[in-house]
Amino acid sequence: MSTPELTTLLIANRGEIACRIMRTAKNMGLTTVAVHSAIDRDARHSREADLCVDLGGSKAADSYLAIDRLIEAARASGAHAIHPGYGFLSENADFARAIENAGLIFLGPPASAIDAMGSKSAAKALMEQAGVPLVPGYHGEAQDIETFRAAAERIGYPVLLKATAGGGGKGMKVVEHTGELAEALASAQREALSSFGDARMLVEKYVLTPRHVEIQVFADRHGHCLYLNERDCSIQRRHQKVVEEAPAPGLTASLRKAMGEAAVKAAQAIGYVGAGTVEFLLDARGEFFFMEMNTRLQVEHPVTEYITGLDLVEWQIRVARGESLPITQEQVPLTGHAIEVRLYAEDPANDFLPATGTLELYREPAPGPGRRVDSGVAEGDSISPFYDPMLGKLIAWGEDREQARLRLLTMLDEFAVGGVRTNLAFLRRIIAHPAFAAAQLDTGFIPRYQAQLLPQTDEPDETFWQAAAEASRPSARPSRHASITPIRIRPGQPAAAFAPDCLRRRMCD
Repeated sequence: MSTPELTTLLIANRGEIACRIMRTAKNMGLTTVAVHSAIDRDARHSREADLCVDLGGSKAADSYLAIDRLIEAARASGAHAIHPGYGFLSENADFARAIENAGLIFLGPPASAIDAMGSKSAAKALMEQAGVPLVPGYHGEAQDIETFRAAAERIGYPVLLKATAGGGGKGMKVVEHTGELAEALASAQREALSSFGDARMLVEKYVLTPRHVEIQVFADRHGHCLYLNERDCSIQRRHQKVVEEAPAPGLTASLRKAMGEAAVKAAQAIGYVGAGTVEFLLDARGEFFFMEMNTRLQVEHPVTEYITGLDLVEWQIRVARGESLPITQEQVPLTGHAIEVRLYAEDPANDFLPATGTLELYREPAPGPGRRVDSGVAEGDSISPFYDPMLGKLIAWGEDREQARLRLLTMLDEFAVGGVRTNLAFLRRIIAHPAFAAAQLDTGFIPRYQAQLLPQTDEPDETFWQAAAEASRPSARPSRHASITPIRIRPGQPAAAFAPDCLRRRMCD
């Protein structure tokens, strides 16, 4: 197998994941290409790239979701490969096919694997054939109320309705008894159609107080596939993850092995290549059930990187070049414990409504051993209403879970954000909560302790933060404009104009 050329990488994303991918790509000597919408022209990922391509538009549909524009951007910049990040087009099989048809490299699985896992119903049928444990349920083609009523009666209430094409908690409804089913099904179908353009549903047994435990898998093009331990992502709000940690507290070595082998079996069943995650529900008896497979790099991959000492983006790039996985299953490390929290521009006191505005103050914790911040913003940046409101992630590692937890608490105390409301205090209350400290984890954690996690407090107004930011300057933190200004190009410009000697000359101007 010949080794494909991969020296220039376009990242078809924005925010913290674009910045994180660039960091590894630059360490490997690659030229990085950012794409941006009209309002992201001065965003952090645009500032940190070697090259920038303006996609135009403000909405995602006109920029980060525009397949033709992204392919054109890759050609204009001379990129050999495209990394989709997460979200946007990362699990879009048509995007993967378009990249391949353009003669470029997709840093993700084959389009056929994305197709196989793109429908929850089809994925469950495949996993059933592969012998992967499933939650009892119905995932067939018939979509009438009588079919769902019969299935619910057979598996027993409570049941969970899910959109077959969905994710992120959209199109999901818990139904406690038969009298609620018709209304819940109609509501879930409307939400699924609005969010995904597909109203098809499945129904399965609702597992009470489960844990969400997922397995990181990685496969190369030479038939090798292994699992890189597990993550516990049980702390969720409306089916969206808030806190993730690795390894899962209390998981025995035998259960880890069983879940890991089931995840590898799932990946091999669809001819998987690259980084992927197989999500399971784990009940109190230690039984686990397949939920879905995410055919991309996960938001929470840093906790796996911490406990294994591996760089998963580097692995993605090396596998895309045709290299074999560098270790065997027996050589996969598991050292210490890592915990991650997601920092959002949102108002927890107002039903977590996304927040917009200018980051008048943005001070990350001091760097140090076992401390990591993956951020997509800097002080002075504007937070728009057009995209996901994640600002970044705080990750702490320790020799054991308690050391990691206390280190993360210190990092949260040191973090200062002003001008835009965030969930910073909410995150601190979770990590400091006695039940979290005792690793009493399940997906009902936040609803159960909501009164303690969401006290009503008044925050300083924007004038306060402007004054605080002004008083704290000059700062040791680099200016948001301190990075090298990238070359900006538009689709249609010839790639030859951006040869390496030209790059060096322009960067030094």
